[in-house]
Amino acid sequence: DVQLQASGGGLVQAGGSLRLNCAASGFGSDDYAIAWFRQVRGKEREGISCLSSDGRTMYDNSVKGRFTISSDTAKNTVYLHMNSLKPEDTAVYYCAADLGRCSLWSRTYSWWGQGTLVTVSS
Repeated sequence: DVQLQASGGGLVQAGGSLRLNCAASGFGSDDYAIAWFRQVRGKEREGISCLSSDGRTMYDNSVKGRFTISSDTAKNTVYLHMNSLKPEDTAVYYCAADLGRCSLWSRTYSWWGQGTLVTVSS
């Protein structure tokens, strides 16, 4: 049984940095992928980054070069380091997981955290 808990959101000024956390459990020895999504009110949820258990990563062009996904296996946690934040990064951020390869398509993921709000002021 996979469980995810997202945290670390908050209010920051444009150009600032923030680190989001996704505490994950229940994967056992299976291959898996963990991804970060974000959703703006009234719009569809979109994938921004993914990390698989074999170390592969994927980024959406909107965050490439600014955001970095990483993990701490000992702490069972996946991170999203966000730098050079822009007002358009404002959204509720979710972590998601599934067995298999990395993807930024939300329909490929079976398990979701509750989301954490990131607000970037201009």
